[in-house]
Amino acid sequence: MTVPEPQSSGQHKHVAPSQSIPPVVGRQKLSGRAFYESIGSPKKIIAPMVDQEPLLAYTPMLHARLFGQISNYRDNHFQALRTGLPPPSDTREESRFPCSDFYLDGNPAVDRPLFVQFCANSPDELLSAARYVQPFCDAVDLNLGCPQGIAKKGRYGAFLQEDWELIYKLINRLHNDLMVPVTAKIRVLDTKERTLEYAKLVLSAGASILTVHGRTREQKGHNTGLADWTKIRYLRDNLPPETVIFANGNILMGEDVDRCLEATGADGVMSAEGNLCDPTIFAPPPPLGEEGREYWRGRDGRGGFRVDAVMRRYMDIIYKHVLEIPPPVRAPLFLPSDSVEAATGIPAQIGDEPVDHRPSKKMKLGESVAKTTCPNLLAMKAHLFSLLRPLLSRHTDIRDMLAKCRAGDIAVYEDILAMVENATKEGLLRYEAEAADEPTPAPKGGEDGTACRENPGIPTAALVARPWWVCQPYVRPLPKEAFQKGSMTLSKKEKARLQKET
Repeated sequence: MTVPEPQSSGQHKHVAPSQSIPPVVGRQKLSGRAFYESIGSPKKIIAPMVDQEPLLAYTPMLHARLFGQISNYRDNHFQALRTGLPPPSDTREESRFPCSDFYLDGNPAVDRPLFVQFCANSPDELLSAARYVQPFCDAVDLNLGCPQGIAKKGRYGAFLQEDWELIYKLINRLHNDLMVPVTAKIRVLDTKERTLEYAKLVLSAGASILTVHGRTREQKGHNTGLADWTKIRYLRDNLPPETVIFANGNILMGEDVDRCLEATGADGVMSAEGNLCDPTIFAPPPPLGEEGREYWRGRDGRGGFRVDAVMRRYMDIIYKHVLEIPPPVRAPLFLPSDSVEAATGIPAQIGDEPVDHRPSKKMKLGESVAKTTCPNLLAMKAHLFSLLRPLLSRHTDIRDMLAKCRAGDIAVYEDILAMVENATKEGLLRYEAEAADEPTPAPKGGEDGTACRENPGIPTAALVARPWWVCQPYVRPLPKEAFQKGSMTLSKKEKARLQKET
């Protein structure tokens, strides 16, 4: 198999604002449920997936003030180019906002509906940034849920939840002055009654859709714990029926989506971290007996999409939509029913150079590859570490090779894919040969999708365990489990509370 040569840039073109921004004048602005229905009433909220039922995509969180600075710099840069003048020569500005770093990404044919999410603490800065992106999206979302330390330092996200006056101004400014609807994402507060008051404030300011993360601001890291679906249900039961609510939290498997919809009464379910580890979380399994080469089902009936199949799809998307070249022709994925010598897609060589899959400390992978600033290529390593986590814990040679890979070095990523396919082949053959290698059936879970409340003695990870060659969620231990392992220290107050629960 020959790896295609990437184009010289290997990235999307940046957008010259006055030339490429589509007009929004005359667009009908809907709100609330009418807006939700106009975008297809999606129930699964995540990055776009082709050939599935309607999904809704959110961009990563953008900082409104920094985004506004970048936008202004780009406007000045392109204005200079259009008038024949040299672009701004301030080297400090160039280092902060290099033109190749700025993208208004997304293909309207496959990446819509799209919500652009901002964090902000200034209504003026938020409006300025939102106006720049409104031609490219269906709504602008305000993130009021980020619990990280950087959000506390910058005073945004969940660290605005005590300043209701400012929150109202942020949302209301967009509601009044944007051509597209504004939505908001919040975290629950300590009590359901206080959470309801908070939600009413956000909606009264003009939010068309309310996404509710069922965890409090303090639930993060080892203290993440379970999202409280009962608080989301309380909102559903006490807000007007026309209110559109998305539920977030406790979505580890595809089966959790329906459980969450039933338990919360929400209109849709959002998955964030779960989708990074298992990009197939919203993909329905094939019927029994029709698994094909991409889906694995064990003798106990449990299964999932194979990591080698998902990585292949990921690479093909990079070729088609980022590098804009045809993907390589690949051999069929291996099945145990094939002969042991069947091809697995591992190339004997790339170009005229033999492939060496043995990484070493002295090895400098991708040394000849030009440095890329394309965000799609920069994100590949992190995405693959999340996807391949169970496999990499067993195959450290693949982990080391991925760690050394440079952004944009597609030939090396193809090598890694070949190694993943070979490892999957070995895992499948071993499973067929050794019944002892078969994982034990998972215990029956509870309604929250984790089963920890009904089976407190069973670690969460054991309830969703699948073979390492299958996509699966990354499960943080519950606070009690983390405390028992010594990975989390608690205050005297927290210790007393845990002892009461035991």
